[in-house]
Amino acid sequence: MPFNGHAVAALYKFEMARARRTLWQSLVTPVVTTSLYFVVFGAAIGSRMNEVDGTAYGAFIVPGLIMLSLFTNSLFNASFAIYFPKFTGTIYEVLSAPVSPFELVTAYVGAAATKSVILGLIILGTAALFTPLRIEHPALMLAFLVLTALSFSLFGFILGVWAKGFEELNAVPMLIVTPLTFLGGAFYSIDMLPGLWRTVSLFNPIVYLISGFRWTFYGRGDVPVEISLLAICGFLAVCLTIVAWIFKTGYRLKN
Repeated sequence: MPFNGHAVAALYKFEMARARRTLWQSLVTPVVTTSLYFVVFGAAIGSRMNEVDGTAYGAFIVPGLIMLSLFTNSLFNASFAIYFPKFTGTIYEVLSAPVSPFELVTAYVGAAATKSVILGLIILGTAALFTPLRIEHPALMLAFLVLTALSFSLFGFILGVWAKGFEELNAVPMLIVTPLTFLGGAFYSIDMLPGLWRTVSLFNPIVYLISGFRWTFYGRGDVPVEISLLAICGFLAVCLTIVAWIFKTGYRLKN
């Protein structure tokens, strides 16, 4: 069956229109929240800290702040996009339409990733108002931004299919992803930790994503950038495999 571009465009436009109707929640609230993080950590705490790896603390935390917003918003955007049709029962209309699983995922995940990338760029622009920034590898920075948004949007899609209620839908982002982000070097370098805790931190997958993204800004990271790229590509591959299995088995979609 040929690629149904009209169906993908219709679903994509519907999701983007929903974001415009909820502009306050979609963009303004995350930007204000991130600005408060920046004021507290960058101004109040940063003024009392030395440079980290040769970078002013206020500038050092910017990649971590962007990643924190990217993780949570990608998850929420994609999970709610697929969960609400399940909740209201309209998912069966979508599944019975002449739309393949690939086209369905392309539309939902593409819209969620687009919103997250736009948000990440807005936060980057907001941060530039607070502190001077430099981006040594802009092309790789955009690549990391897009790959991370796609990966966590896929993860969010999986979460939305798996969740049976709003409690489960909120549990993973709030109880797992956000704490791992705070412990993953978003506001500090793991090289600042004692030896044992630095070793423990290396088992946190978020460390590799934040480190790679920070490397694109300042040319320095807690782990080699090649390992960070492998980590994000590996996570993307795992999510794609799980999504393929979901549609092959109909897990929590057709039953």
